[in-house]
Amino acid sequence: MGNITAEQSEALETMAEFNDRLLKNLPTLISELSGNRQPDTDQYQKSIIDAINWEIAVTNSTLDVLNQDTVRVDKEQFNQKMQALNAAISSKEDPEIAGALEALVPCFEQLGAAVREVLQ
Repeated sequence: MGNITAEQSEALETMAEFNDRLLKNLPTLISELSGNRQPDTDQYQKSIIDAINWEIAVTNSTLDVLNQDTVRVDKEQFNQKMQALNAAISSKEDPEIAGALEALVPCFEQLGAAVREVLQ
């Protein structure tokens, strides 16, 4: 695990659990934004976006640990897909937001795998 601080370790352990929940909830939100909108979709979207932003903040503060010895998280690819999500959210078009979220799923899967690997 290298030079990981107690704070970074705790943040990564929390993110591992958080990431699992996020990955379970993203398909539901994507489905709702793809034509199956529910009365609480806007609130659900806000909570998912808040979760994404939290994971990004933790990732930024632990990226040196996550990518120690090998690149496990491609920051540039993640940034590009986050920019696409931000543009889609600004458009307020459900199908665009759904597509941008779907494109982010592999990034969050990769992030979850990286966190688990670092915590081993």
